[in-house]
Amino acid sequence: MSVRTFMPKVSEIERQWFVVDAEGQTLGRIATKIATLVRGKHKPTYTPHLDVGDYVIVINAEKVRLTGRKEEQKNYYRHSNYPGGLTTTSFRSMIEKHPERVIEFAVKGMLPGSTLAKQQLLKLKVYAGPNHPHAAQQPTTLEL
Repeated sequence: MSVRTFMPKVSEIERQWFVVDAEGQTLGRIATKIATLVRGKHKPTYTPHLDVGDYVIVINAEKVRLTGRKEEQKNYYRHSNYPGGLTTTSFRSMIEKHPERVIEFAVKGMLPGSTLAKQQLLKLKVYAGPNHPHAAQQPTTLEL
């Protein structure tokens, strides 16, 4: 008797659409659940080298919260690759100007550092308010 390992073909991958409401949710806890859905680790057909994940729509990104004093202390960094080119943005200013990026950066940090992560991040759709343009996909609402 030989045991055969199942490998899904790209044509056999079925993707679903999920809506996640971030209102009142803690950033890190919701980001881990979103990263699991985007990678496809919740599926029995999960394969590390294939993109088998589902599409995730996040609404109310501007109402995500942090615990403790992180709201005053958390910073986002980027560098221009020039000397002295480090730019720091606080969480408060990021949530005011670009609330979608807060969740995108948190989920991106939980994905592998490969080209596969770029494909998986394309399936994440984040919106600041309660409306999204993906009603035609008939997404399933998830309570996290």
